[in-house]
Formats: sequence, structure tokens, C-alpha cells
Amino acid sequence: MVRRINDEDKQALKDKASIEDVVREHVTLRSAGVGALKGLCPFHDEKTPSFNVRPALGTYHCFGCEEGGDVIDFMMKIDHLTFAEAVERLADKVGFTLRYEETGGPGGRSDQPPVGQRTRLMEAHRVAEEFYHEALVHSAEGRKGRDFLRDKGFNGAHATRFMVGYAPRAGTALVDHLRLKGFTEEELLLGGLANRRGRGLSDRFQGRVLWPIRAITGDTVGFGARRLYEDDWSPAKYLNTSETPLYKKTGVLYGLDLAKKAIAAERTAVVVEGYTDVMAAHLAGVETAVATCGTAFGSDHITILRRILRDEAGRAPARVIFTFDGDAAGQKAAMRAFEQDQRWAARSYVAVAADGADPNDLWVAGEGETDEEKGRGVRELVEAAQPMFEFAVRTTLAPYDLAEAAQRVQAMRAVAPILAQIKDQTLRPEITRDVAGWMGIDPASLTAEVHKAARAPQRGSGANFRPGPAPGQRQVAGGRGQGAPKGAGGARTAPAPGGSGMPGATPEPGAPGGGSSQNGPPPMPRPDLRDPVQMAERHLLQVALQYPLAIVPEDVDELDPAGFRAPMHRAVWHAVRTAGGVPAASAMSAAAWVQAVVRHTPAEVHPLVHGLTVDPVPSKLDPETGVPTEVFVDSLVLRVRLAGVEQQVAERMSALARATPGSPGERLIAEELNRLHHERARLRARME
Repeated sequence: MVRRINDEDKQALKDKASIEDVVREHVTLRSAGVGALKGLCPFHDEKTPSFNVRPALGTYHCFGCEEGGDVIDFMMKIDHLTFAEAVERLADKVGFTLRYEETGGPGGRSDQPPVGQRTRLMEAHRVAEEFYHEALVHSAEGRKGRDFLRDKGFNGAHATRFMVGYAPRAGTALVDHLRLKGFTEEELLLGGLANRRGRGLSDRFQGRVLWPIRAITGDTVGFGARRLYEDDWSPAKYLNTSETPLYKKTGVLYGLDLAKKAIAAERTAVVVEGYTDVMAAHLAGVETAVATCGTAFGSDHITILRRILRDEAGRAPARVIFTFDGDAAGQKAAMRAFEQDQRWAARSYVAVAADGADPNDLWVAGEGETDEEKGRGVRELVEAAQPMFEFAVRTTLAPYDLAEAAQRVQAMRAVAPILAQIKDQTLRPEITRDVAGWMGIDPASLTAEVHKAARAPQRGSGANFRPGPAPGQRQVAGGRGQGAPKGAGGARTAPAPGGSGMPGATPEPGAPGGGSSQNGPPPMPRPDLRDPVQMAERHLLQVALQYPLAIVPEDVDELDPAGFRAPMHRAVWHAVRTAGGVPAASAMSAAAWVQAVVRHTPAEVHPLVHGLTVDPVPSKLDPETGVPTEVFVDSLVLRVRLAGVEQQVAERMSALARATPGSPGERLIAEELNRLHHERARLRARME
């Protein structure tokens, strides 16, 4: 059994949380009219504010980049969280206790701690981080850690920037400190900060340099520790926090909290091998660098980065650059990364220094007074990255003596599966010819082997090449990833959410992708607001979403969605009716009403709905009721209904011209046409 967040709690949380307060943490907002706020969009560069917030409706929308949604959508986008992560973080922020339901389906979060407990554990880690950093910077014993960092090329300012710490050798230094701060033994053990020792507790980390490992939100959830003393109780060179309710080693990347903004902006991620490599890269100006935490790079890490990179089919490809040591272990790690290459739509690259130096080595060797000067070698390493497939080919060819015919044939068979994995099939023939030239063989022979390998189960250079989800499919947590180390989290495939058909509930958000599927219906055209009727439709929908009680309930029932000219407007009006119309809206909060309508619209229409909720209605509000005037709303309803009737009249006139004279069909069309003429005259009279 697994657990999922109670549906009622999701809406109750949205009602309780202030979208204005959450957005103001990232955006400077100013008044933009009654009940409206505006600021510079945090999701794209702009000089003129186009980012709008309507606190009463709980929505935001940017008319520049079309990003929009509710408070949870905002947290997902700004912090690159999944839906469940955003809900739990928001609940944590406002002190809302979530209820979880037992289900038998996949994808639950059965090990998630209660909100209050989660808050306590994160606070304990924050206090521990400060304690360790203080011990590094100011204690006499911390000199050992400072000397280590100095040898790695880092000064005190660098240590403070990354909050590097030192764990005292005394067995209970942190335990004693946290107890004085009011934390319990259970919390210290559950958070992985302490170990059980006999009847008491001892510090998990002793006599080590520590790096705080943070979630993408910036909350410290664990630590990575490097041994300094030969008589350390653990022989491991690096020791990480054991897995806890906060920390899963396959679900975090060191430095991601610092790198996420640059990764999203540049659509590039640089994956390095260690904590000091991340420090060196960031100080050198490579602000997209991250590293795994005590585990091989695997499918869960790919899932995290794909979300930030917006790694989707149909977009310009993102870039992922791996840096590896030049030794055998580094080459092996690179080949493991190549096994995962089909899980990306992004283009993968490898950066290996000629002398096998890693980013920290290049940082130490760098010369200059400033970090920029000192980091030149790190930047050059990243800039010189070669395509992943090229590195894989050259690594695979290295053991063969290409001067011998027999070994050339063996080498050809070894590299063919690698070339068969190249995602861009228009590029594959060119690359195949280049590789044939490196090997000194006939391109036609290598091409034949590549075609054979493409039809056969994938394999190559001693590793099992098991392709993951094709680009355009999203990663869903659960299962073990192909080629991932045993025990690492994995991924299974699921179709990218989408579908633009009339209407229906959309998938719960939380993964990259979206939009219409390649084999689904074509996307709906955008409304043409040069058409006065479609503009009237838009204004009516604004009223329906922002001031639903201003519309007569019978008008909602009588106005058929088919009467709307714009397909997107038709979808929204259908959702208004499906959500229950005016009677349902009267029993809900304004924010809940908007969410009810959103749930019944296709995903591709969501940006339009969010825009309708924040765009001011072009009418003065009634000073007594605070809603648009009755005259204004009635004029919109009549105009849209009249346009729909006139369209039906035109269709029936055309059908009448094609009907057989004197036939029953002709009589029925004539009767329907007569009814429509009367309806049109009645509506025109009401508009006068």
C-alpha cells in the first residue's frame, strides 16, 4: 500500500495559503487595479511588468511567457518541484497538516513524515549546518578542516559561500548542542544526525569536513563528510547521511539549489563527480554544476534534471555535460552515463582534461588574483566537451589494434551498437562515415553493421544498452532504472500528459512535457480577438471566472458551448457548465471555483483560463455589489447568443438550398429555420 495526499486537503491548502505572500518572496508586486497585482515575471526576462496576480482567485498569469496557475503551480515552477513536493512544502510553510489516504496504486509517498515532524527535522539540519560551519571557521580543532580546504584551493569566503563545516571529534558535540536547542533523541536518530551508542547517542559525523546537502528548495536535508584522520571510526573516505524521511541519495544532487536558476536559464547542466568539483566550477563561473551524493548518476537524477532543463521532444535540445577523471574509473563512469543517454531528449557531452585532471585539480592549478582568473581552466574544460557518443566510440576503440584486419572487424562490431543509439537519425550516417574514417574501414561495411545493431537488442562495449523512455515521454518515480546501480531509484515510462480534445479532467501536474501528443488531435487555434464576437466571448468568460454570481444561472444553462466561435472559448464555457455553473460557484470560494473550472479544461487551455482570471474585466463595478453591472453582463450574453443563432441560421440556409424540394427533410429544415428567425429577432429586440 502507498499513500497519497487527500484531495480535499489540496483545495483546503490552496484556500488557506496566500498566493500573494508566496509570490512576494520572489517578485516585487504593485497594485494594478481593484484586487489585482502586477510585477516583473520571474520566469523570463522582461522590462515591462506582464506578470499578474489575483489574490482573491488564487491565480497568477504572465501575458509575456504564458506561465500561469495557482499557488501550487507557482511553487512547482519557481522551485522545480513535483506536485506532491510543492503541496508538502506549502503545507509546511503555512502550518497545514495534510491527511494521506492509503491506495494500492503506484507512485505514492509512503515514507513521508507528518508535516510537523518534517519541519522539525529540517530545522535540526539547519541548526546542525550552522554548528558545523562555526566549528570549521572558529574552533582550534577546525584548523584541520581549514588546512584541507586550503590544499583544495579554497579560502574562508569560499567555505562560507557553500557553508562547509567541520564535525568535532568529540563523540557527542552535535548531540549535546541539539539537545540544548530542544531536539529529542528520536528526532536526531530519525534525521540521521546521530547514531545509537549503547544506551546513549553519538554524533553520526566525527572529525570530518562536511558539505550540507540541500534539497532543490534550499533546505538542508543531509551532509556529505570527508575523512581527515587515519584513526576515523569509519574507513570510508566519504560518508553521507544515511537515508532518512528527508534524504534519499538518488533523489538529490549536490549544488542543485544553487544551480537550478542557471540550469533553467541556459538549459545546460554540468555533472561533476565531487563536492569540491562543484565548488570549483561555481567559483569559476560554471554555475550549472551539480554532483551526485555517494551514488552513481542514475535515472532518478535524470528525472530531476529533465524537469529543470524542460527536456522535452519538440524543443531545441538541452545540453548535459559530464566531467570525469581520465583514469579507468572515470571512463567506466562515462560509459555508464552513455547507457542512460536514451533517457534524454537533451544532447549529452563529456569533458575530460588531457591530463585527467578534474575541475578541482584545474582550480588548484589555476593562476590569478580573482576567482575568474583562477577558474579559467575549469571553464575551458567545460567548453571543450565532446559529444557523448564520440567519447563512447573512442573509449570502445581504444583496446583494439586497428592496424590488424581481424581487430578492425571486432572493433567495428563493438562500436556499431553505439552508433545505432544516436538519437538524431539524420546525423547518424554522417557520424558513421566519420567513425569509419577514424578506423580506416569502408563506410558501407560499418553502415551495414549499424543497421544490424539497430534491429538487434542493444548492447555494446561490454555494457547492456537498454534504452529508457524515448524523448517526449516523462519519467515517473518507481522501479529500477535500466543500467542504474542496484539499489538506485529508477523510472518507468508514461505518456507525456496532453490531449487537446473537448473537455475532460487533466492529469495531475508534476512532470515535464505536456501539450498535445503527437498522435492526438491538432492543437486548438488561439482566439482571434480582432473579431468583436470572440472579444465578447472573452469578456463573458472573464465574468464567469471572476464574478460568476453576476451571471443569471439560466443564461449559463441556455448558452450552448457550440455557440462560441473560438474553440478555446468553447472549451472554457463547457467547463463552466460542467463544473456546475452559477449554483456551484455560489457554494465555493472564488479560488475553488476557478480550480473547478480548470479541472474540466484540456491542459492546452489552462494558460488561457489563468489569463482570464487575472485580466481586468473592461467594465466599471457596481458600487453596491462590487461586480460588473447587470447591463454589461447582459449585453455580453446577448451578443454571444445572437452570434450563435446567426451562425445556425447560415448553416440551415445552406442546408435548405441543398435539400430536395417538397421532401420531409426540407420541411424540417424550414421549420427549424423559422424558429431561429424568431429567436434572432427576439435577441435583437432585447439588445436595442
